[in-house]
Amino acid sequence: MSQAGIPPVSFGTYAHDFPGFTRDLGGSFERFGFAVVTEYDLPQARVDAALADAKAFFALPGEVKRRYETGAGHQRGYTPFGVETAKGAAHYDLKEFWHVGRGLPPGHRYEGSMPHNVWPAEIPRFREHVGWLYGALDGLGRKLLQSVAAYLDLERGFFESTVDEGNSILRLLHYPPAPFDGPNERAAAHEDINVITLLLGAEEAGLEVKDRDGRWLPVNPPPGALVCNIGDMLQRLTNHRLPSTSHRVVNPAPQRRGTPRYSTPFFLHFNSDYLIRTLPGCVDAAHPDRYPQPITADAFLMERLREIKLL
Repeated sequence: MSQAGIPPVSFGTYAHDFPGFTRDLGGSFERFGFAVVTEYDLPQARVDAALADAKAFFALPGEVKRRYETGAGHQRGYTPFGVETAKGAAHYDLKEFWHVGRGLPPGHRYEGSMPHNVWPAEIPRFREHVGWLYGALDGLGRKLLQSVAAYLDLERGFFESTVDEGNSILRLLHYPPAPFDGPNERAAAHEDINVITLLLGAEEAGLEVKDRDGRWLPVNPPPGALVCNIGDMLQRLTNHRLPSTSHRVVNPAPQRRGTPRYSTPFFLHFNSDYLIRTLPGCVDAAHPDRYPQPITADAFLMERLREIKLL
C-alpha cells in the first residue's frame, strides 16, 4: 500500500479479470481521484532510456535549452523556470519541462490546435526514445479508459473515438535541488486539466494528495509503479463522480535538498473538437447537472492554460 493509503491495483489482472481490475481501479478513482497501478506492461529499459535522455537535456546550458522555446502556449518544446504558476498561486513553480505532443500529418484538421513537435539536436536518440514513451503511455492510457468506461456502465470502447487523436502531452519534468522552505514550491497545489494523467517517476518523495478531510497525504509508490489521476475534463464529464483531486509536489526534506527530482507525466486529452457534455448516467435528482453548457476540449484547455500563465 502506498503511504497515502491508496491500495495498488495490479495491471496484471487487466487481461484475465477485467471486471475485477475495473472495480478496483474505478473504486480508487472514485474514492481518491488517484490510483497506483503496478505491473503495467512497459519495458523498464525503454522507460529508463527516455528518462536518461531527459536528464541529458536538462543538464545542457540554459542558453542551449532556451533555443527550444516555441511559444504556442508552451505546448511543445522547452519551458524554463519561472513560467508555470498554479491557478490562484502567487509564486511560480520550481520546475522546468519539455513537452512532446501527437505528431500529425500535413493538412490534418487539428493542425490549428496542435503545434508541431521540436526535437533537441544535442541528444541524438531523444526523438526515438521519448517518442516511444509517448506512444506507450498513450496506449496504456487508452486501456485504462476502457476500465473507466466499464466502471461508469458505458460501452467498454466508449472513450476510444474521443481520445484517438487527442491533444495529449508528455511532459518531461526536472525539479532542481531546492535548499529552502518557500515561498516557491516545486509544484503548488493544483488539479490537472486533462482526462487522466499517467505519471512515471514518483518514487522520489514530494507528491502529496489532498484527501476529503483536507489532509495532505504523501504518495510514494513502489518502484516500477504508475500513479494515475483524474483530470478536470473527466471530472466535468462525470459530474464529479470521478473527482479531480488537488495535489502538489512539496520541497524536499533537509536531508534530500541537494537531490533533483525527475518525473514524466502523460496528460491524456480528448480530441480537440470533442464536446464535453455531462454523461446522462451521472445525473439524477441527488446529483443535478453542474455543467448544463457543454464546452469543446480545446476551448476548455485554452481557458485553463491562461489561468496557469502558459498562454
